[in-house]
Amino acid sequence: MTDQAESVRTGSAVEPLPPKEKRSFSLDTRLLGLTGVLVILCIVGQVTRPDQFFTEGNISTILRLAAAIGVVSVGMTFVIIAGGIDLSVGSIVALSSVWLTTLATQSYGPFVMILCGLLVGLGCGLINGILVSYGKIVPFIATLAMYVAARGLAERISGRRTQVVSEAGFLDFFRGDLLGVPVLIWMFALVFVVGWVLLNRTTFGRRTFAVGGNAEASRLAGINVKRHIALVYGVAGLCCGIAALMVVARTTAGASTNGMLYELDAIAAVVIGGTLLTGGRGSLIGTLIGVLIFTVLSNIFTLNNLDTDIQNIAKGVIIVLAALLQFRSVKKTKTST
Repeated sequence: MTDQAESVRTGSAVEPLPPKEKRSFSLDTRLLGLTGVLVILCIVGQVTRPDQFFTEGNISTILRLAAAIGVVSVGMTFVIIAGGIDLSVGSIVALSSVWLTTLATQSYGPFVMILCGLLVGLGCGLINGILVSYGKIVPFIATLAMYVAARGLAERISGRRTQVVSEAGFLDFFRGDLLGVPVLIWMFALVFVVGWVLLNRTTFGRRTFAVGGNAEASRLAGINVKRHIALVYGVAGLCCGIAALMVVARTTAGASTNGMLYELDAIAAVVIGGTLLTGGRGSLIGTLIGVLIFTVLSNIFTLNNLDTDIQNIAKGVIIVLAALLQFRSVKKTKTST
């Protein structure tokens, strides 16, 4: 790959890049640090609740709770790497869950329910992308509008009531097991693997890094930046539709309150994972570890019957530390180039 192409891919049309070996070492160091934090949390959980933490049931609970927010975080990683932000993911999850659990939708069977949830999520994501790319609205404002509108529409459709799932085929599949592992965990794993391949082994992924690093350089290199940004938000919306299926399966109901604060949890997991909020750099593996860190932390607090306010303080401290480390990493990279 030429120096020009390499600089476009990572978003710097002026500054030279550090050697690939150095970038890989830096990435591995961050991931090792995150893994160390996760291991320490697991040790704390085992020490404080040795009779419950490392049991098959609790590990399954942790992974099932991480599944929905993990899928949303995959989509959020694409958006942030592309230089955007999405505040509407939680509301899109709520709207998708409500739409797929209406009596009219359920009367057509599980296939229509699944298709409805995915299409609603994809449609909302594409609307976000079109507003940002073609409408030239700041991502914060565009997705904030979707955040309010989608939640309001979910309340309107459901009448602010919880819609219980009566379709047995839907529940039997999504609440079942495959090879002894819950289907929800398989879904999370599948979305993560597909997302990793899309981000790291395809032209779409390379263009996502390029657009997030330097949109103007990407445009000059021949990338249709507007269309790509719209598609990236579409990916995030589709992930929200998948997460809605998982939330409905876990709770057996659709409600306008589903997905509450998912946007904050997803952004936090992505930032913890080392993805730059300014775009152009990120890692889905880091995002996965970030999701697990927050889920394990919540599980430890639940097992020890600790107040949620202390849990939120701990999460805030972790986010601040991750942001400081990210700032130091970026500063060190610029200094060494």
